[in-house]
Amino acid sequence: MRAGITSWLKNLKTRPPAALAGSAETYAPDTPFFAIGDVHGCAVQLEKLLAELDGIASGEENLVFLGDYIDRGPQTREVLTRLYDLNRRMPGRTTCLMGNHERMMLDFIDDPAGDGLHWLQNGGFETLKSFGVLTVQHRLDSSTCIGLANRLEAALPRGMQEWLRALPLQWSSGNMHCVHAAMSPRRAPHVQRAQTLLWGHPNFLNTAREDSSVVVHGHTIVKQAGLSASRISLDTGAYRTGRLSAARISTGACQFIEVQ
Repeated sequence: MRAGITSWLKNLKTRPPAALAGSAETYAPDTPFFAIGDVHGCAVQLEKLLAELDGIASGEENLVFLGDYIDRGPQTREVLTRLYDLNRRMPGRTTCLMGNHERMMLDFIDDPAGDGLHWLQNGGFETLKSFGVLTVQHRLDSSTCIGLANRLEAALPRGMQEWLRALPLQWSSGNMHCVHAAMSPRRAPHVQRAQTLLWGHPNFLNTAREDSSVVVHGHTIVKQAGLSASRISLDTGAYRTGRLSAARISTGACQFIEVQ
């Protein structure tokens, strides 16, 4: 599997997307790329999807993951290990964006007695379990949360926490802008607030941009990956539906790929 990916690179809340007309005619990335929606601990689907992308790749594509690799699903450790390895081996062709769940986990490590409960209540227990950090969920006092954070740090592979902290919030190519959650429709792509990129914006799903920018995003679960005016939505709720989605985006074209 890894050899295949190398070869082609070388040669919550469920809310519907806004009912705005969309077309790929204006898509103008500098180079074709694959964008992959929220994985959320679904390693089996991730491997299936990478194999599918390997089969249709021309060899010129970049690979962009849209964040939220952890929590909710049962295989966070496997997912993070796979992406960490892929990103280290092919840093110029693979980009992993930060999602709000990665941000929450890091906040938990930094301040477990303060921010810990919020992360744990949003899928953190599944991540702890995948790293072999077991706990009794109804005993979550400050001392327990601090102990869990220490054990999680110890369980992370060498270098992984530093890698997670350095994940970028957006990736752009031409007029295509990949983020985890959203962009403000009224702000230029390069002056977006981190909170918006990670957590969303109230007008993002129902207001088209007035410039030529197209935002490729995850975070908000949709029934089916699709495009609308100035947006491409790729989070099909893999941990809940078993479906993981991606898109191959090139000049004037957008091809959707889904695995189960």
